[in-house]
Amino acid sequence: MGMLEGKVALVTGAGGGLGRAHALLLAHEGAKVVVNDLGGARDGTGTGTSMADNVVNEIKASGGQAVADYGSVASREDAQAMIKTAVDHFGKLDILIANAGILRDKSFKNMSDSMWDAVIEVHLKGTYLTTKVAYDHMLEQGSGGRIIMTSSTSGLLGNFGQTNYGAAKAGIAGFMRCLWLEGLKYGITVNVLAPTATSRMTTDILPEKIQDSFPPEAVSPPIVYLCTDEAKDITGRQFIVGGNSVSLLSWQLTPIAKKSLSDGVWGVAEIGEQIQASKENWPPINPMRG
Repeated sequence: MGMLEGKVALVTGAGGGLGRAHALLLAHEGAKVVVNDLGGARDGTGTGTSMADNVVNEIKASGGQAVADYGSVASREDAQAMIKTAVDHFGKLDILIANAGILRDKSFKNMSDSMWDAVIEVHLKGTYLTTKVAYDHMLEQGSGGRIIMTSSTSGLLGNFGQTNYGAAKAGIAGFMRCLWLEGLKYGITVNVLAPTATSRMTTDILPEKIQDSFPPEAVSPPIVYLCTDEAKDITGRQFIVGGNSVSLLSWQLTPIAKKSLSDGVWGVAEIGEQIQASKENWPPINPMRG
């Protein structure tokens, strides 16, 4: 018996890459899966049914249970329909993995409003909408739940040419860091995944020589574990996962300067000296790069 026997999961953007890997492993562990995918291109244009259908067929061929959904995460009506699909076919919803995303990468000087808006709409609003309807349903069920939001090291640590994507992914992390506090009393855990994996989203971002070292299947095990009953006390965390490496990202304060207010507020030049003198002790902006 798998660790998710009797559970029902919704995975958005599950027609390929990470979402497909998540869906297949959830099913392998016994969960019934709603496989959502709009079926469009990497930039979010177009629609289709074959991507979600193919993953459903893979799950069924392995003896699992799954149903396809082709809605857009950026539509409230479609998000509500995803929950209805889970309930109509499997009776409930226990798990949401909010994974759907698109890319419209450009340096900021070449960024258009439409590029910015499209990425924010799918990633940040799409994560909000699917989480909102799933969370509300979990509250109504009264049996807790698991929510995994997909962020990115681009949002948590930064990456050139991805200001729109990074802003959306940072927003998702901030969303999680507030929602987990509200979910505590209801037994709903909320965590963030920042993955590194080779997929159609990253084939021109990850250097070709390392792509084989980051299969999407290596990301899914710790994320699927977070969906189990055993992980009921793990919430409010940011996990960086890739290539069989799992890390926890947590914030730290690096003291720079302090004096009593009775001595007056800092002068600009005075605090400037303190800031400059402390720089050699600052941690790297991106600990993954140094």
